[in-house]
Amino acid sequence: MASHSESIIREPLITGKDITYAKITNDVLRPVENMPGRAWWIGFSVASLGACLWVFAVSYTFWYGIGSWGLNKTVGWAWDITGFVWWVGIGHAGTLISAILLLFRQNWRNSINRSAEAMTIFAVICAATYVVSHMGRPWLAYWPLPLPNQFGSIWVNFNSPLVWDVFAISTYFSVSLVFWYTGLLPDLATIRDRATGLRRKIYSVLSFGWTGSVKTWQRFETVCLILAGISTPLVLSVHTIVSMDFATSLEPGWHTTIFPPYFVAGAIFSGFAMVQTLLLVTRKVLGLENYITMFHIEAMNKIILLTGSIVGVAYLTEFFIAYYSGGEYEQYTFLNRFIGPYWWAGCMMYGCNVLMTQLMWFKKIRTNIPISWVLSIVVNIGMWFERFVIIVVSLHRDFVPSSWAMFYPTWVDVSVFIGSIGLFFTMFLLFIRVLPSIAMAEVKLILKSSSEQAKKKLLEHGNLDKEQVEFYKESLTSFDSVDITDYQKL
Repeated sequence: MASHSESIIREPLITGKDITYAKITNDVLRPVENMPGRAWWIGFSVASLGACLWVFAVSYTFWYGIGSWGLNKTVGWAWDITGFVWWVGIGHAGTLISAILLLFRQNWRNSINRSAEAMTIFAVICAATYVVSHMGRPWLAYWPLPLPNQFGSIWVNFNSPLVWDVFAISTYFSVSLVFWYTGLLPDLATIRDRATGLRRKIYSVLSFGWTGSVKTWQRFETVCLILAGISTPLVLSVHTIVSMDFATSLEPGWHTTIFPPYFVAGAIFSGFAMVQTLLLVTRKVLGLENYITMFHIEAMNKIILLTGSIVGVAYLTEFFIAYYSGGEYEQYTFLNRFIGPYWWAGCMMYGCNVLMTQLMWFKKIRTNIPISWVLSIVVNIGMWFERFVIIVVSLHRDFVPSSWAMFYPTWVDVSVFIGSIGLFFTMFLLFIRVLPSIAMAEVKLILKSSSEQAKKKLLEHGNLDKEQVEFYKESLTSFDSVDITDYQKL
């Protein structure tokens, strides 16, 4: 249970007047229990069209083979592996918010962890579709698993990072799914108790007989802590192993030891940007401004700034190591990013990921919702170009000039990528339609300690340091869900 003596200088995590446990339940379950509005239908229609495009493009790939993509003998990995690494990276923020911030007792995670966890699961599903598609024979997708089979002495090569990928990502997906569903149980029971007819039966099955007893809550919190402990190393290990797909090769631009921390920082960077993209729209459309406040938005922007700066340092380190190594092939690979035929991709990568991110040093930018939303999209555009530069630009000109080649995506490449975005948003929109997008049980824990009305009671009781009170009032001026005139009388 959260403390009831939180400092007045801390910004509130719940805003609004007369917020009660019942009001939290009603506000969060409004989209679940009522018919969706026009905005949801428009978004779902557009996303569904994208998902249909994905089904068509992937079916076309299965029928005609990966020769329908723009791959050639030099560039054997391109938009497919670019999309795979991009989606796996996006899936990192959910587990970090759920697990690491839970272990560090960061209560601001309570309002955003549910949607971030769902985003993780959907992003990993999108990433897995790229792996299966790239196999060429998707009906043999089980071959990377170490299973006895009737095809002779076929056995996976455990020295291959591609096999490590299978184990790392499947473990990450399984643990994230269990963690997400475990957190849903008390909220599913709440929906069950308010529903009737068939909906009540469905949610009764999904809630696994949750009773809300003291012993049930004790076990719930214990399981959540255990899963958080299991998930924490996965945040670091998954993208580390993905980076080894490249770092264990001898390809110039890939063969470097900085890739594991560089990829992990980039994954958290892009993951938080996607959380920001989704939640800034969700809070407005679903009317959740009192629970996803300016504090949450600014905190996520600070993490984006931090991880973006780490990625910028990694870029500089790469250039320095290429220069210091004296390897002409390595030096040319990085020079080629600026003067080669893909110079524009390199500029997009460095501009979006490093230069644009530095705008978040300014509080006015961090607390401006439209600018934050645009920057979150810019970050993920930049992170896609980063993966494109690492993969395609490094491959298309390697050791032997006679093998140099350009990569040109076909309509199938483009359709699979755009379709995967449509598939992702379709799953997310269905999620917020049938399940609570905010963890009600966890938000209720901080109502009496970290809400605006709790802090207003402290102000009304007096006996507080005047400078701290003025600091608190000043911090509320950036909140779009707080009526600052209420504090002029205090």
